[in-house]
Amino acid sequence: MEFKQSLAQRIIIAFALMSALVAGTFALGIVATVHLVEEKLISAGLGGDLQRLLLMDNIADWNHRPEPDQLFYYSGGRGDFALPKDLRHLDPGFHEVFRDQLSYHAMVEVVDGRRYVLLQDQSDFEERERVLFAVVVVGFVLALALAVFLGWILARRVMAPVVRLARQVRHRDQLLGLAPPLAPDYAADEVGELAVAFDATLGRLRDTLTRERLFTSDVSHELRTPLMVLASSCELLLENPALDPRSRSQVERISRACEEMRELVQTFLMLARAQHEDASMSPKVTLTTVAEGLISLWRGPIEAKGLTLIYDPGHPLDTLYNATFLHAVMGNLLRNALHYTDTGFIRLSLEPTGFVVEDSGVGIPEEKRQAMFQPFVRGSEKRGEGLGLGLSLVQRICDSQGWRVTLTTMEPNGCRFHVELNPADI
Repeated sequence: MEFKQSLAQRIIIAFALMSALVAGTFALGIVATVHLVEEKLISAGLGGDLQRLLLMDNIADWNHRPEPDQLFYYSGGRGDFALPKDLRHLDPGFHEVFRDQLSYHAMVEVVDGRRYVLLQDQSDFEERERVLFAVVVVGFVLALALAVFLGWILARRVMAPVVRLARQVRHRDQLLGLAPPLAPDYAADEVGELAVAFDATLGRLRDTLTRERLFTSDVSHELRTPLMVLASSCELLLENPALDPRSRSQVERISRACEEMRELVQTFLMLARAQHEDASMSPKVTLTTVAEGLISLWRGPIEAKGLTLIYDPGHPLDTLYNATFLHAVMGNLLRNALHYTDTGFIRLSLEPTGFVVEDSGVGIPEEKRQAMFQPFVRGSEKRGEGLGLGLSLVQRICDSQGWRVTLTTMEPNGCRFHVELNPADI
């Protein structure tokens, strides 16, 4: 069962419920015990009074009166001592009798066929009961309030180390190599064991991050060198005047692919490191500069497929953005549009603080629309050998830069990607 309340609230509620149960049981026990004992005492006292009255004098010459708060009746009695009709049905023993608005305790005795009844006004007894009930209710409420207060204090004391541990774990500095361990700050109890477990987990995370940084650094170093060789070789080949047009076109494709791979390597390296100083080393460009460069790059492949490339320059602001990330986001969206569009158009529209990429392609099924930005998720028509990582990369870049990307459908078919840039984070 899942609880919506916090752990501290559950401790307070548990204290309150436990106190309500204990105090309620104790209060009911007190009331029942007092009522039973008082009834026994009254029954014994009233029975004794009745016996004394019977022994005091001859009934035929009765000249004794009961106590002021008592009434005495018997069968065949004269005047005030005559047995009323409402008391004739009572069996021998102790009873409660209600007459008009008054209530009485009654003791009934049968001697030689004659019925004797002694009544005693129980107004004082009822008043004592009301006082007792009031005291019990006030005690119950005070006990409940005290339990809530003590539960609150105890919850704060119990939860204090847990809250402190949660804050320390949530702090990013705990993933740094020089971050102190958590366990020495806690006692050898359950919270201390939890701190030890967190230390072990954070240690494994630090080791994983270290290995990832080393891996990305090694990959970056190892890939940049052959890419530079390929790019230099392409430049030398393009300078050769004897190169036929077909070969020149192939070399230009290789050169563009090398440049694109270099940018992707830089993008993945910056995302893996996720450090501000790494991102700040990337050059800054305007939205228009990146858009015009990508339009020039993708116009040939798009038109070669028989599609219409529409470019709406709009009126973007002169804000400078991270060139590597902006180029990767816009380039991946254009590549995705080209990949899934067979006829129609691809449109790139610039806005003051963002851009829109639209196409008339096959679209994305509704059931996959929410998951398209997750890794390895592809549309219904799985074309080529892609792994479904392009949109995932777009989402990761937007998350790291504070940008926002949304996907909607076009009518009658196609997709519309809207990217809202956040200049404050650049």
